[in-house]
Formats: sequence, structure tokens, C-alpha cells
Amino acid sequence: MRIATWNVNSIKVRMEQVGDWLNKASPDVLCLQELKCESSQFPESYFKELGYHALIAGQKTYNGVAILSRHEAQDVVIGMPKFEDHQQRLIAATINDVRIISAYCPNGEAVTSDKYQYKLNWYRALTEYLKALLSGNDQLVILGDFNIAPQDKDVYDPEAYKEEVLCTDAERQAFQQLLSLGLVDAFRQRYPDDPGFTWWHYRMNAFKRKMGLRIDHALISNALLPRLQDCQVDTTPRGNERPSDHAPLFVDLSSSNPNS
Repeated sequence: MRIATWNVNSIKVRMEQVGDWLNKASPDVLCLQELKCESSQFPESYFKELGYHALIAGQKTYNGVAILSRHEAQDVVIGMPKFEDHQQRLIAATINDVRIISAYCPNGEAVTSDKYQYKLNWYRALTEYLKALLSGNDQLVILGDFNIAPQDKDVYDPEAYKEEVLCTDAERQAFQQLLSLGLVDAFRQRYPDDPGFTWWHYRMNAFKRKMGLRIDHALISNALLPRLQDCQVDTTPRGNERPSDHAPLFVDLSSSNPNS
């Protein structure tokens, strides 16, 4: 089972790029973030023709998340039930007995801004939400744009980003809190030393100069770890004309526990 994630930075602008990637990578599930359109404006019919059903939590101009799936989805939930928020940042569904969450975590803007405090509060709520989910379902994957580079190795220039948003101690501690619930960073599990950058600024020719950050992640529950086959970043779409500033990330799980 291949489960992927991609912050597309406007689905209207990059619909065909997403379609091309679906045809090439053939994931069973693709989690999307930063749709930047209302649910009614999402190109659902386009993806249906490609064989994907769409679960959508859209929002005009900003935010918005979706799950595209080849398979039937059950128990769809939008947002975190115990966290009141007008921003569409989370959608979850059960697909092939795996609870899958598409997450667009807050950016935080700057350490001195109210948005940074919102980000930390949002992460505290996410931790409680996942803790409750894991208590009733050990087959869980949360993928998306976490807007956190967990370690210095995830940043092309750690000194330049030291205690800047995306790399502050508080944000990194929030990320570690998620892992402490019983989740595994799938990419780091497979590739401990590879930078694995998923985002590059549009300025300074950052992509070609390998000036990236690893801020998109796939966290899998400990129970799914025996099924983990691979987790990779596909940087090819970042070289497209008018690309998203993020690259897709995918995780491959075997169909069943090989140790069972």
C-alpha cells in the first residue's frame, strides 16, 4: 500500500501536475495540503476520471486539505473534534483498515507573532487528538506538511535557521511529543543520514542549489513498523514549470504484517 502526501500550494494551479504524478507514482492514497480553494471548487471529477475518490475540506484562499484514494474510505472526520478552529487543516479517514490523516500544520510565521502561539497550541491539541486515536486504533498514519524541521540534519543551513520558525526548540519538542505517543518518522527510520529535503524556497534558486528543509513527514504507528518497506521524497515535480515549493513524499507498506 503506497500512501503519499504533497503540499500542492493551490490545487487549481497544479491540478494537472498532481494528475501526472498520480499516473506515474500510482499511490493508493494521496494526502493533499494547501488546496487554497473551497470544497465546491475542488476538481473532484478530474481525479475521479483518474480512478481516485476525493475527500475534501477546502478553504478559500488559504489552507485546505484532502485525501485522494483508490479505495473506499470510512469514518471521515474533518478537523480535531475538541479543538475549535476555523482553519481547515486536518482530515482523517479509514482506508484498508488504516487510519490515515492528512495534516497541514500551522507555519507560525515568526517567533514573535500570534501565529506562532497558535501553532504551539494547535500542536498540543494534535498530540491529545492522536493520543486518543491511538488508544483505539493502532494502525495509523499521519502525513503532511508539519512545518517543522525536527533536527539540524533536516536543514541545509542550521545556523541560519537557529531558533527561527520551523526550527525552534519549542517546535521540535512538539514534534518529539508526537513521536513519544508511539509514532515513527518513516523517512528517518529508513534513511537516518539522508537530508530528505521536501521544501525549497522559490527565491535564490534554492532547489537547484539544494537549499532545502525537511518539513513534510509521514509518521506511522509502531504497529505498522513491521510493514514499512520504504519512504522516499520524489523531487522530480519540484523541477516542473510553476511547481509547488514542496515535493511529494510517499511511504510504502506491505499488505500484511510480515512477522505474523
